[in-house]
Parts: sequence; C-alpha cells; structure tokens
Amino acid sequence: MSVSTRRERLRTATLAEIKENARRLLVAGGPQAISLRAIARDMGMTAPAIYRYFPSLDALVTALVGDLLEEMRQAVAAARDTAGDDPARQLGAMARAFRHWSVGHPVEFALIFGTPVPELFPAHDYGDLDQPSARLGEQFIQPIIELWRRGPFPAPPRDQIEQRLGHLLQPLRRNHPDLPVEVAYVFLAGWSRLYGLVAMEVFRLFDWAVTEVETLFELELEQFAGQLMADPPTSENTPS
Repeated sequence: MSVSTRRERLRTATLAEIKENARRLLVAGGPQAISLRAIARDMGMTAPAIYRYFPSLDALVTALVGDLLEEMRQAVAAARDTAGDDPARQLGAMARAFRHWSVGHPVEFALIFGTPVPELFPAHDYGDLDQPSARLGEQFIQPIIELWRRGPFPAPPRDQIEQRLGHLLQPLRRNHPDLPVEVAYVFLAGWSRLYGLVAMEVFRLFDWAVTEVETLFELELEQFAGQLMADPPTSENTPS
C-alpha cells in the first residue's frame, strides 16, 4: 500500500470518527452541544488539528446532516426493496420507514429538518440530484410516476395546476422533463402530508389531541393510497 493511500484511509477514518463523535454529542445534548474543541479532546487531538478536517463547526454540521439524510435514504430504500414490484406497496413501506427512522431519531430529525443548513439547500442548485435531500425525495416520486403510467389517478385539472404552479416546478422538470404536472402536484401534496404528520409527531405537537399517532398515520396512508389507485373522474387527467 502506498503512503498516499494509507494517508487517505487514515483521513477517511478520522473524518468518520469526528462525525460519530459529533452525533454522540448531538444526541446527548442537542445541536448546541456539538463542539470542535470537545470532539478534539475526546479523540486525543489538539484543537488546531481538527481544523485540518473541518474548517468550521458549520462545515462539520453540514457534513453530519448530509450523512443523516443518507442514512434515512438508505432506510427508505431498504424498505422499498422488500416491498416487491407493486409501486403502491413500495410507497407504503417507504413512508413507514421514513416515520420509523424519524420517530426513532428525534434529535437527528430536528437537526435535519429544524435547523437551516444553507450549504445543503443552496438556492442556485434547485433540482440538483446530488443534494442529499433531493436523493431522498427522488425515491418517493418514482413509485408515483409508475402508478400514473399504469393508470392516471385523480388530480385537479391539468390547466389549473399548470396555471398556478407550472412556473414553480422547474426543479422537478429539470430532472423529469416529461413529468405530467398532475403527478408533480400529487407528489408534492403527498410529501407535504407525510412530512407534516411525521414532524408533528416527532415534535410532539399531537400530544394535546391524540393518545398515539401511528393509527392516524396509517389512516393517512390509506387515504393517499386510495387516491392513487382510484380511477380519474374526468378525461382531463389523461396525459396527451
């Protein structure tokens, strides 16, 4: 093994260890507990040495959020892969995996979705599938596209969606130039419902209203699945 390869492996291992320690501090004390100095101390490094790996705390948090999003994406992908070829079953399995990971990792969820990380959501990179958040969302849109191909599902009239939302959908259309606007709308509405329900559960905003949220979550899944499986009410939903 060459010296450069050995150094690269050591650097990769050190980067991973730094992020592992950052996550440990996060879970123990929240985002404010993450400290480059504390991590350096725990790893037996000098404080200046850790800056060779991450130039700032923001850079470390950005890298950690990217890793957490990828961990969530992998959990969702694993659930999809166990659901067979039925896109409706895939969506259900993926949604449950998203909720399971989020409820099981509330502090990490709060860091991902409750703490602005501009480096992960740069305004000039709308539609960039290299972004961790885009890779997660892309998994959910694919089964919806497949369901539409098998038989268009109900959605507001195409002209109405195009007029009100068409100019806002350039990021999606950049990666899916043939994406029917109805599919884009149903995907965005469904993702908003899924995320909103899970976020309210994670942040315990349902505690005043219900004794447990899983049944409500399953009911929402049934409602959304029913929408995707039903026949369209008019020919306006049929793609040209």
